Amino acid sequence: MYQIRAQIDGMMCSMCEAHVAEAIRKAIPSARRVTVSRRKKLATFLTEEKADLDLLEAAIRETGYDYLGAECLACQKKGLFGRF
Repeated sequence: MYQIRAQIDGMMCSMCEAHVAEAIRKAIPSARRVTVSRRKKLATFLTEEKADLDLLEAAIRETGYDYLGAECLACQKKGLFGRF
């Protein structure tokens, strides 16, 4: 399991967050638990396999927001029933 954390600038409202989340889901169909915060300038999501960060960057830039970079971190399921 991998957690992707992308820094994104230019979001001003909750609709901006929704646009970014939708772009991530379309670009990375395996993305799960997508969260976007305009205040933190951060989008996070989980995938079973490593995500193509170039594809993610293209999707974010296509929506008109500034992609500042991303990292892909390996993580393990923990807790009851393998939840994160």
